[in-house]
Amino acid sequence: QVQLVESGGGLVQSGGSLRLSCAASGRTFNNYPMGWFRQAPGKERDFLAAINWSHTNIYSDSVKGRFTISRDNAKNTVYLQMNSLKPEDTAVYYCAVRLGYGLPIAVSEYHYWGQGTQVTVSS
Repeated sequence: QVQLVESGGGLVQSGGSLRLSCAASGRTFNNYPMGWFRQAPGKERDFLAAINWSHTNIYSDSVKGRFTISRDNAKNTVYLQMNSLKPEDTAVYYCAVRLGYGLPIAVSEYHYWGQGTQVTVSS
């Protein structure tokens, strides 16, 4: 059974940093793109970043320069380093895996999802 488990969320002050992790189990995703999304209350789930097997990555404009996505294929894990956090970054953060190629930004293009981890940034 495939599982994605996020960790590392929490409460942080504005300007602070957090590092999210997403560990996959049940199968190996080394050859597939993995991504991070977030969803604030009452809003749609938004794309943040994605990385493919060769570590090519893309970012949304809202986090470019502040967030860094990386992956450790040996650990079947993807990370999201978040710096210079702002109150508007408050949301539930999800990781996802796409069973295909490319680096899409649409939620519908990803096939497995984690349960999410809450990030709250206080002002």
